[in-house]
Amino acid sequence: MKFEYKMVIAVRKDLKLSTGKTAAQVAHAAVNCAFASKKKKADWFNTWYDEGQKKVVVKVSSLDELLRLKVQAEDAGLVTSLITDAGMTELPPNTTTCLGIGPAPESVIDKVTGHLGLM
Repeated sequence: MKFEYKMVIAVRKDLKLSTGKTAAQVAHAAVNCAFASKKKKADWFNTWYDEGQKKVVVKVSSLDELLRLKVQAEDAGLVTSLITDAGMTELPPNTTTCLGIGPAPESVIDKVTGHLGLM
């Protein structure tokens, strides 16, 4: 099957999150983006959902890089969701951990995230 749409979740590597914490934060971003996309970009959401909901997790080096990525994504008309941890386990309260982007056509989302390495 060929995927034409995807969601990208960018995770801060500087936080050195455990595997479980990373998975939970990525899940928060994916769920938030899916709900927001269903409301704001229903056509994109429906196509992405019908294709099988492709998700790609990439890394950024810092909070500053994550925030710059958010601005670039929003400037490109993409749905975003910035995830901030409650601080119940590994992190201090209000630590920003990751950014969900999309779902969107790969040709659009790759212009913003295509240079980032995989987790």
